[in-house]
Amino acid sequence: MARRLDSLASTLGAAVLPGRVEPSRPVDSVVALDDFSVAVHPSFATLVIGERDELLEALAAGDARARALADAVLVTGADDPALRTVLADAGVTALVGAPDRGSAILPTLVALLAADQAAEDRLVTNGTKVLTQVARRGGAKAVIAELAHRIDGWAVLLDAYGQVITTAGAGGLHVQDAVAVAFNRPVRVRHPGLQVHPVGPGEDLTAILVIASRESSTSRARDLASQAAALLDLVLRTHDHTGTERLGRAVMVDTLLAGGAEASALLRRWGVRERSLTAFALSSRSKGVDLERLVTRWLDELGAVHVVTEAHDRVLGFLRDDQVDAFARKAMEFALDGSAVLRLGLGSSAPGDALARSASEARQAHDSAVADARTVVRYRALPTVALVLERLDADATAGIADLLDPLRGADGAHGELLQTLRVYLVEHGALGATASTLGVHRQTLASRLHRVEELTGLSLSDPDDRTAAWLALRALER
Repeated sequence: MARRLDSLASTLGAAVLPGRVEPSRPVDSVVALDDFSVAVHPSFATLVIGERDELLEALAAGDARARALADAVLVTGADDPALRTVLADAGVTALVGAPDRGSAILPTLVALLAADQAAEDRLVTNGTKVLTQVARRGGAKAVIAELAHRIDGWAVLLDAYGQVITTAGAGGLHVQDAVAVAFNRPVRVRHPGLQVHPVGPGEDLTAILVIASRESSTSRARDLASQAAALLDLVLRTHDHTGTERLGRAVMVDTLLAGGAEASALLRRWGVRERSLTAFALSSRSKGVDLERLVTRWLDELGAVHVVTEAHDRVLGFLRDDQVDAFARKAMEFALDGSAVLRLGLGSSAPGDALARSASEARQAHDSAVADARTVVRYRALPTVALVLERLDADATAGIADLLDPLRGADGAHGELLQTLRVYLVEHGALGATASTLGVHRQTLASRLHRVEELTGLSLSDPDDRTAAWLALRALER
């Protein structure tokens, strides 16, 4: 929002004499010659107003003030060849030739900059209001996503130990740079101009916010980030579940997936008395939604026990069979408000000691919801893939899954190549969307896909091969 030097020259009707300061540089301060001592900021222009002879005398003094004056922009109503020659020889940028304004040059410029600052303040105020609104709805993730949008850049939120809590608009290199500047690590930072904002007081640090903005107004980005940091401190302290609680629920859900008598006993201790449950898998296309917080609120409204865990930007949980329809309606209603799009997959009812099948079905239904851009998909309504797999015995299913064995790592486990293939197929082969979901560069994505083709012998440009790969992925989940 800061006014550029050439814009102010046009408003005054003055000519710009080129020098050390570029005409495109934003202006952040204007002073009379008598009040000038030093240029305020190297990235902004400082305007110094004075009479012709007074400016030339001060410039020729040869002292520290004269050297500082040469880095500022001189403004005077006079304009003549001798003046232009002296300024050009000194390499000084100047605005000259606004005689009709005379003594009004200074108040005119002060008023213009004050109006710009007021507009800047209004933008910060409005931005802070929006950040507060999204915090109520989506927590820390929503605040970071909105902040990155408003500063036209990226934002990384780290915990006190340097672990990423959430990011928006940031790739792998951005995160590395954020960690480096936040903890003063002696490594090369590839993105200059990063701002670091502590979240919480120094002796009780909650997190660290690092931002980078492409805007010309660094002050607005700084002010918004400062407000966001204060808001995040409140959100993280009052709303987010602790890491210990998350880990505990994840371990308990793993026990349920393992099945058997231990799973049934755990459900009873968890307060679930039903003999059967239905699994769900939920994700959002927007990082502005804190899924775990959203699901927790829905379960509270339904009077349901919080049998949920979050991993890989997806919430997996279990519902009473009679709560499934109400839960699905909440997902549909949330999507209808236009703020975000959810993807919900629902399994079929399963006994409490054998919930792994329902969870696998929910994941498959979720993947289908993502692939078909649908809000809610029930496993029982899935078309041919589920039908085919249900009619195959264990050996045949394993044989189909073996197609992807070449993608396993040295430890025998599947890793980034399988995930890359999965996201690529879910995004219908759209490279841009796939790279964005994975958080990698398009060139990195192309290299991984080429490696998948080399190892499996599949051609991802062939519809039959893509179908075979998707069938193998589904078989792996059974």
